[in-house]
Amino acid sequence: MKHFEVPSGYRSNLISAIKQKRKEDDKLKKDFSPTLIDLGIIKFYLARHFGFCYGVENAIDIAHRTIEENKGKRIYLLSEMIHNPQVNEDLLKKGVRFLQDTNGSEIIPLNTLTKDDIVIIPAFGTTLELEATINKIGIEIQKYNTTCPFVEKVWNRGDQIAKKGFTIIIHGKPKHEETRATFSHAANKTPTLIVNDMEEAKVLGKFILGELPLSAFSVYFKNRYNEGFDPAIHFEKIGVINQTTQLATDTQAISDYLKSIITIKYGKENSQEHFADTRDTLCYATNDNQSAVVGLLEQEADLAIVMGGKNSSNSSHLVELCEKKLPTYFIDDANKIIDPHQIIRNNWKTKQSELVNNFLPQTPPISILMTSGASCPDMVVESVISKIVSFYELEDKLEEVRASWLS
Repeated sequence: MKHFEVPSGYRSNLISAIKQKRKEDDKLKKDFSPTLIDLGIIKFYLARHFGFCYGVENAIDIAHRTIEENKGKRIYLLSEMIHNPQVNEDLLKKGVRFLQDTNGSEIIPLNTLTKDDIVIIPAFGTTLELEATINKIGIEIQKYNTTCPFVEKVWNRGDQIAKKGFTIIIHGKPKHEETRATFSHAANKTPTLIVNDMEEAKVLGKFILGELPLSAFSVYFKNRYNEGFDPAIHFEKIGVINQTTQLATDTQAISDYLKSIITIKYGKENSQEHFADTRDTLCYATNDNQSAVVGLLEQEADLAIVMGGKNSSNSSHLVELCEKKLPTYFIDDANKIIDPHQIIRNNWKTKQSELVNNFLPQTPPISILMTSGASCPDMVVESVISKIVSFYELEDKLEEVRASWLS
């Protein structure tokens, strides 16, 4: 796999050594059991897969090279490059400015840009409409494109089924940058609709089967479909693609459900003509990280800590999985751990911060499950471990463990 130049401050020698050893011992990635860091009275269990994925490292590499190669020029990102506060803050410190917020609202007027400016496409990709606007200014936007290759894979799969006359159903969060970009690319080729979850998929199924009046379609799915979409004819052939950071199991469940609806309407013998198999669009990193959390949760523990930006979709889904079994704390860095008793966690649903008391058991031994999202630097994971270790004066023990992994 291609090697990327990522700032050393994002790396952790300890975490890198653990990942490398697990990779060597499990080349086929079939072992999803966690890695134990045993400090006696404190035990940390790390998920088999976590942290930076290929697409994130690719984006960071391109962004930092772009900065180095264009000193003295104004450099902009269309929006946050990834949903991680440390990475985005580092780019801001280097002089990069964001043109839009995560909802697509303008921060810097596009009409203030000139053809001499540099504009970087974030890892989520962007809409064809915004791309065209930047190109009209005279800026070569594709020259500095950090779009994740696995997002582009989804777009390519959408193009393939669009050419065969299929309507595209996108499983994604309607306001997320990636979903907006995927919608733009798909809607340029074929009728396209966004569904947020299984509840909406079931409503869609009722429209397809004629159990709900088509007159209600525009109300229920307002702003979720492209111009010219006709529910009376555009559900004859459908295929499901996804926002890559959604729960893979949710996307598959929605796809399976809609396939069952199509089978009911057209018969099993005709289902292949009316439903496209698109399961190959699920992102490998999303799959691996979520499968690793499933394996992690087989371990008995007192609590779980998930690290990632509060707006990170893939991190939020890891929290969602963990919360089903045990107390879970979603944080973006070690500073959110105030002391052995208090922690400031992010609510993955509301995106609001909340202070929680007595998050650690009062008396050891303590077992903690840990993972992080695909846009979270490994150094954040190590810093959280170190912060908790300091409460119990186990720094020397941690150094012994570090030495054993690095030897």
